[in-house]
Amino acid sequence: MSSSPALTFPRKLAYGIGQIAEGLKNGAFGAFLFFYYVQVLGLSGSYAGLAVGIALIVDAITDPMAGSISDNWRSRLGRRHPFIYAAIVPMAICFFALFSPPDLGQFGLFLWLLTFAVLTRVAMTLYHVPYTALGAELTGDFSERTTVVAYRQFFGTFGGLAAYAIGFGIFFRATPEVAHGQFRTESYLPFAATLAVIMVLAVLASARGTQVFIPHLPQPLGAPERVTAWGALVRMFRELVEALGNRSFAWLFVGVLVVFTMVGVDASLNLHMNTYFWELGSGGNFFYFAAAPFGVMFGALFTRRLNERFDKKPSIVFGTGWWALCQITPVLLRFAGLLPENGTDALLWTLVAFKFAQGVGVVQALITFSSMVADIVDEHELKTGKRQEGVFFASVSFSGKFTTGIGSVVAGLTLDLIDWPRGAAIQSAADVPAETLMWLGLLYGPIVSGFAVVSVYCYAQHHLTRERHAEIVAALAERRARAAAFAAVPAEVTAEVRPSPG
Repeated sequence: MSSSPALTFPRKLAYGIGQIAEGLKNGAFGAFLFFYYVQVLGLSGSYAGLAVGIALIVDAITDPMAGSISDNWRSRLGRRHPFIYAAIVPMAICFFALFSPPDLGQFGLFLWLLTFAVLTRVAMTLYHVPYTALGAELTGDFSERTTVVAYRQFFGTFGGLAAYAIGFGIFFRATPEVAHGQFRTESYLPFAATLAVIMVLAVLASARGTQVFIPHLPQPLGAPERVTAWGALVRMFRELVEALGNRSFAWLFVGVLVVFTMVGVDASLNLHMNTYFWELGSGGNFFYFAAAPFGVMFGALFTRRLNERFDKKPSIVFGTGWWALCQITPVLLRFAGLLPENGTDALLWTLVAFKFAQGVGVVQALITFSSMVADIVDEHELKTGKRQEGVFFASVSFSGKFTTGIGSVVAGLTLDLIDWPRGAAIQSAADVPAETLMWLGLLYGPIVSGFAVVSVYCYAQHHLTRERHAEIVAALAERRARAAAFAAVPAEVTAEVRPSPG
């Protein structure tokens, strides 16, 4: 691999912008999709949770496959960019279709949600797994990697924030006729179309802006191989098992399993909590949903400095525990009668303050986690000789999406279990039994978030320190220098020193 172009601010910016696409998708899925199908269209919670969960699980399975295929891809556009370009149009079309279902019955609506949720997520995987792996290839510097991830995290958060602003601020804003704009059925189609267009522009800008790095990025080792779909699947699982053989990565992997189960429940029930438990209007919903992204963007400014001061393991442990604390506390304070009444500005700004603080803390874990995985890729290369960013990041994505899917299924089943009333006519807390509201709050807060203690324990087992990583980087540099020197020797000379096949 030849000397790479300098990773300047414009190039970091170009890379980071690509994350806007997934941020928009995540914002729309997390805030609106489940609520739209259950409360607006009247789909059963179990059906909605099952469809969203299956889509996430399929997405999780395709993530490592996309990583493995792109790790081994050869083309004039390198390993990653062909997939980034190929995903753009399918991603936009499927996302638009997801929010524009025809008039169907319960099972037909379930099939529509399932089909286009799966297709949207698979198209996003085709783009996002190679895109994420590309970020780990742009630099090998321990601290600079944290900066690259911070750019990606910042723009992903910005994308989510943009989804909330476009939704609550434009298409779902309150009117004299409809106090809660999220019940306005006809607004979902132009909302989805707007987000789809922005996704296309963001991915194109990122792909073009990072194309300069292609000649300088790592390439697959060995001779080209023809791989069938079945062969790719087998190789994917083989490489996943190899990745989990790394002790630090195995602990991080298990920690993510737990975290994203909590995230799945949280994402599915967010708008239900805000509409019925906290009784926020469209304007209040925007400030509430925007608070955490603003906190994330603010907190991202300090992550590299905190990593350098305390190292990475303390940062990820702190961020995970802080997220859970901020999730549980408001609900417990409500049950204790210590929060302002619903409908007051005091309650809204209290909730906004908690969400902002939650964003500032949790981003320390989010950025640090990806940076830690990039370091583990170096350790894996030193042990095995294989450079497999795609497999490692796809494995993390696999664990996160699989368990987020389980969380979505749990959320949907729980709504039916507590006899949650559904349909557009149910627009206020007065339409929901008090005991049902109480169970919603318990599930959203203390019950689910309490499992964060398991994640904190798993992350605490990580052993790859700054000093050990410096040793790994030095050893890799020495190995690459020897390989480059060997490659520079004339072919007739190297043929004499190479061992024979026998």
